[in-house]
Amino acid sequence: MMKYFSTIGLLLLSNTFMTLAWYGHLKFFGKGAHQASLIIIILISWGLAFFEYCFQVPANRIGFNENGGPFSLVQLKIVQEAITLIVFMIFSKIVFKNVQFTVNHLIGFAFIIAAVYFIFKK
Repeated sequence: MMKYFSTIGLLLLSNTFMTLAWYGHLKFFGKGAHQASLIIIILISWGLAFFEYCFQVPANRIGFNENGGPFSLVQLKIVQEAITLIVFMIFSKIVFKNVQFTVNHLIGFAFIIAAVYFIFKK
């Protein structure tokens, strides 16, 4: 059970850094006084991605069933995708306050959650 929670926790941390690396620059280095050159933004994003990998790689190694973890390779991927959506939704609502999720977004997210169900179904 500990490997299950360790994997999920590390994936949450990993996806937080990933989301910051992929989307944070859109808010924090946008137009005006905070505008930065593209190369600076890329370097900052790579720096954040380093920390993403510091959590992602151990999460996959701990969680992978061939290493004694609780998840198959496909289960690891679908859990990571579901966590990515959750982290993205929280990030976008906090950082980009004007983001509105529509019914279409929620239906799409529901399909991804359904994918989690079917991937884990025996």
